[in-house]
Amino acid sequence: MSTATAAVVHEPGGPFTLTEVELGPLRPDEVRVRTVATGVCHTDLSAASGATPFPLPGVLGHEGAGVVEEVGAQVGRAAVGDRVLMSFTSCGRCRRCRQGHPAYCRDHLSLNLLGGRRADGTTPVTVRGRELNAHFFGQSSFATRVVADERGLVVLPPGTTDEDLVVLAPLGCGLMTGAGAVLNELRPRPDDVLAITGAGAVGLAAVMAARATSVARVVVVDRLPSRLDLALELGATDVVDTTAVDLEDALEELTQGRGVDAAVETTGVVPVLDALVASLAVRGRCAVVGAPPAGSRGSFDVQALLPGRSIRGVTLGDAEAESFVPALLGLHRQGRFPLERLQVTYPFADIGRAVADAARGDTVKPVLVFG
Repeated sequence: MSTATAAVVHEPGGPFTLTEVELGPLRPDEVRVRTVATGVCHTDLSAASGATPFPLPGVLGHEGAGVVEEVGAQVGRAAVGDRVLMSFTSCGRCRRCRQGHPAYCRDHLSLNLLGGRRADGTTPVTVRGRELNAHFFGQSSFATRVVADERGLVVLPPGTTDEDLVVLAPLGCGLMTGAGAVLNELRPRPDDVLAITGAGAVGLAAVMAARATSVARVVVVDRLPSRLDLALELGATDVVDTTAVDLEDALEELTQGRGVDAAVETTGVVPVLDALVASLAVRGRCAVVGAPPAGSRGSFDVQALLPGRSIRGVTLGDAEAESFVPALLGLHRQGRFPLERLQVTYPFADIGRAVADAARGDTVKPVLVFG
């Protein structure tokens, strides 16, 4: 048994409290990782607030990066000393996993988002012998050490440093989600107009991914001028400030009435989705990434879909992390995916400040750094 310091949330809306915890023995398909850095994602905030029904008390965090300290008996992907990113987990056996779409695993919600336990109902984390919910996205990376599923690991190249891990940590979820929506799902053509609603980490990752393609125009929609300025710096060709103009009117004017050919909706705000769907061109495609509250209902004219318009939900960029993250790393090395432009680092002990800054929108992508 090993020990760690974890940021524990005891009740919905409660603070992140640094707590000494114990980590139990590894399962054959698990590894223990010393955490170097982890991104803070709005999914963590949603679970901590109770909006996402993750069982509390528990340990959150799901964009971890670190160094492997121990491996289970059946682990073949990683070895002790490897530097790794930690992403989502999956069963590896169901039809979708076998087809190469692990984000749509049959057990995705229970293994990643809602269960707080391994598939066998156990947890690797205890406090003075009392069980804590963990296994968030197969890792629970808000801790100095974590027990992680092998299937969620991305092993980084030799020569990767701790400083690299700080920059790359957020690739495990949010940035992969935005980039994958563009590169895996929409695959925009050179003459397309691509609209992205929301200039948070997911939306700006979609912008960077779009500029790595040959798409002609990238329109970014947000309410914060600072975010829109950053979107332009990252490659957007046009921006729309919805505090000043109506979204549908703006997109109609920008496209001279044609509509947008492809769209990524990241805000989770239903009226924004409705406006985006109404702005699709003939054969336009909308990738829905943002998650509104459960039970939310959109409103659109069904007949408007008949000219080839489509709406499709996308989870985690429909990415297989083991192959997709290295592709993003390649773009980053070429200077075409500058994810560090989104980041502000915080010591792990300042997790409360990082979470507050993210909730207010002051920081696009907080990254916690472990000493």
